[in-house]
Amino acid sequence: MPRSRSVSASQRASHRDTDRLVLLAQSLAASSSRVEDRYWERQLDALLGKLMRAGQDGPIDGALDDLFTRDPAAYDVLAELCETQSESQVFEKDGERYEALLVVAPLAVWTRYSIPSGKMRRDAIEALQAQLHGHVLAKEARLALVPGLLSIDQMPRSFSATQQWLHRLTLQALGKNTTQKVSLPEDAETAEMLADTRYVAGVVVVKEGEPVFRWQETPEDPSASRAACLAGWQAQAEPTFTGLLPGCGFEILLPDAWYMGNREADRCVRPLSVRAAVSWLETTANFPPDHLRAVIAGIGEQQIDEYRIGFTERNSNDVIYGVVWPLFGREPAEPGMAGDDAPVGALDEIVELLKSLGVTDIRRLPGILPPEFCDDCGAPFFPDPLGVLEHAELPADVDPSPQHFH
Repeated sequence: MPRSRSVSASQRASHRDTDRLVLLAQSLAASSSRVEDRYWERQLDALLGKLMRAGQDGPIDGALDDLFTRDPAAYDVLAELCETQSESQVFEKDGERYEALLVVAPLAVWTRYSIPSGKMRRDAIEALQAQLHGHVLAKEARLALVPGLLSIDQMPRSFSATQQWLHRLTLQALGKNTTQKVSLPEDAETAEMLADTRYVAGVVVVKEGEPVFRWQETPEDPSASRAACLAGWQAQAEPTFTGLLPGCGFEILLPDAWYMGNREADRCVRPLSVRAAVSWLETTANFPPDHLRAVIAGIGEQQIDEYRIGFTERNSNDVIYGVVWPLFGREPAEPGMAGDDAPVGALDEIVELLKSLGVTDIRRLPGILPPEFCDDCGAPFFPDPLGVLEHAELPADVDPSPQHFH
């Protein structure tokens, strides 16, 4: 008779940890006082810390997946604590306690060429360090930067890997001798895109209880507000980034905590991706905007996770180009498109943007389509006017590859 499959001790422990995380997150979400909040937070911090230090992201991901659809409040609680645990910690050195925060200085970048990424020159790193100290960070803050201009593909993809960057950079900022440096992955493939994000990443360390950013030091001073700090940072850092991003246009965003900075950059680059696509199709592929049709489809499993925009010629159903418009967080519903699953404003923003760029033939497909990708190259499929997701293919006489700027 057939044997039943045995479950290993590690699998059982993983299931227990997932169940425990779910229970604790739901308990914290249901808490009715700050005293009780702190109790559940300590329990969650201890378990999350143990799992992240061991590199065990499976139970964390499992708990988040479980809570995402059936208990949104508990999901938000757990997600926030996961982010906090992996981007910030308290460290001790010589009897002194320090707080460390992983930060990013993001840029939204667009080009007709190839967007650079990778290792930065020493003089560029030193210039950015001085400019961050001069306009963004608190006076007593210490800073250690990753020595590269990063694409999303070169950054950690899990909570535990993010926490590892935090730990190694904190030791560097505190002046501890260690061979555990943050190094850029040599084999990471960066997707060639007309508009994308780039990041300067690092850790800021301050004595416990001290301010991290300049706007915390004198919140009543308008010259030290977030807006003023951003303006100073943009003015001073622009020449440095111009040298690092030849042939590119870019918008310098406010340096901030790791996850917040990433999300703001992703939001900012969405309209730039559409603008860059329409411009490139007109100038390089010779498809004027008024000769294009844009087909918009909501993509996801049980809810819309992203919109995909397929571009065709007005007299053809063949998709020649496509853009992904990702959605972030729990954006409220927008009536008229897939019921309560679409985010407020996102669809209208896409339509208005396309119209402003001269694209007048715009189709909005009803319902939600499942995400489909090319088995060979991994590229996302985009919708045609018939509601079919297909591979975007330019005519044979058009070169789709962005060129390097010389």
